[in-house]
Amino acid sequence: MKNKDAETLNPCLKEQEQTYKCFHENNFDKDACQLHIENYKTCKAFWNSVRSDRRRKGIYPLLPPVEEREHIKKEYLQAK
Repeated sequence: MKNKDAETLNPCLKEQEQTYKCFHENNFDKDACQLHIENYKTCKAFWNSVRSDRRRKGIYPLLPPVEEREHIKKEYLQAK
């Protein structure tokens, strides 16, 4: 059973699960899962930068609600 708050607390849950699935399917061969690993790292770096930016601007919660994340993601990507 999944933690009901997992998606709320981890904006990269989908990427994390895809990485774990790849590991399990490929006997934990990092080379075979490199694309998934890089995607997960990119996701984590993006949301960490969003948290930092929101902290600097005094916006709370630091991590936006799940239903706002797609909009926030588009907004940040357009601004860069």
